Amino acid sequence: MKSRDIVRAAIAFDRPPRLPFWQHEYAHIPDDVCDVWEMDRAQAGWFFDTPGLDDWGCLWAQTEVTNMGQVVRHPLADWSSLPSYHPPNPTNSWYFERIEPVLRQAKDRYVVVTSHFALLERFHMLRGFAAAMEDFYLEPQNTARVLDMVLEFHVRRFEELHRRFGNAVHGVFLTDDWGTQERTFVGPKVFDAFFAERYRRLFGAVHRLGWHVFLHSCGRINAFVPKLIEAGADVLNMQQPRCYGLVEFGESFKGKVCFLTTADIQATLPRGDEAEIREEVRLFKKHWATPEGGLIVFNYGDPAALAIGSGVSRAMFEEFLRS
Repeated sequence: MKSRDIVRAAIAFDRPPRLPFWQHEYAHIPDDVCDVWEMDRAQAGWFFDTPGLDDWGCLWAQTEVTNMGQVVRHPLADWSSLPSYHPPNPTNSWYFERIEPVLRQAKDRYVVVTSHFALLERFHMLRGFAAAMEDFYLEPQNTARVLDMVLEFHVRRFEELHRRFGNAVHGVFLTDDWGTQERTFVGPKVFDAFFAERYRRLFGAVHRLGWHVFLHSCGRINAFVPKLIEAGADVLNMQQPRCYGLVEFGESFKGKVCFLTTADIQATLPRGDEAEIREEVRLFKKHWATPEGGLIVFNYGDPAALAIGSGVSRAMFEEFLRS
C-alpha cells in the first residue's frame, strides 16, 4: 500500500496496515506525508523564519532566539481603518509558483498544503488579541465583517490551489489556537455565534474540492473538540496531550475523528526521559487509536524550540512503530 493510501485509510478508519508517520527526520522510520508550506510565504517579505510585514499588513517581530515571532503592529487596531482596508488577493500567482517543485518530490506520499491562521488567529492578528476578545461583545458587526473577509480569502485561495494542482493535493492544514493551558479563550456561545457556521463553510469548501481538513489548535480545547468534529474537521493536530488529560481525552474522542499527534511538546519531550516518552506513546496507542485507524504520528519538527536533542524524538517514533 502506498504512503498516501495508508494516511487516507487512517483518516477514514479503513484499517491501515500500520500507523502513518509525518516526520521527515529518520530514514529508518516511515515518512508518509509531504507537507508544503510555500503558499504561506508573504510577498511583502514575512515568512516563519523572516520577520517583517505579511500581506495582510501585520508586522511580525522575533526575539534574539530564532522563533516564529508574533504580530506587534495590527492594521485594524483602529476600526476607522476598516472601510479602506483590503485583504490580499487570494489568487495571486506569487502564492502558488513555489508549490510545484515540492510536489515533484512527493512521490507516493500524501500531500498536505499548509494555510496558517484560519479564522480566529488572523482576526486577532488584524485587531490585537485583547481587542479581539472584547470585539465579540462590543463590536459584533465589525467582527463578523472581518471574519467573513478572512473566510472568503481562504475559500478562494483553496479554489485557486485546486485549479492549479487538483488531485496532486490531498489535504490542507489549517491553524487556529483556541486555548490556554486551562480552558478555551472564549465560551461556547461566542464560538457558536461567530465561528461554528464559518468553520462549516470553510471545511465544506475543502471537502468539495476532494481534500481532507487538518486543523491544528493548541491549548486545553476539550470543550470545542465536538464542535470542530461537527463542523467537519477530518484530522485534529494535538500537541499537548498532558494538557488535555491524555487518557480521558482519548477515551472521549477516539473513533470520532483522526488525531495527528506527538508526545507532549511541553511536558514530556522537553524532559527527555526515554522511558517516560515510550510510556506516553503506549498510552496513545491504547487510548487514542482504534483497530480501524484514527491516529497519525506527528513530528513537531523544531527540536531547538523544545530544547531537546535529536535522540529524543527517535525514541518516540520507534515506540510508535512497534506493533
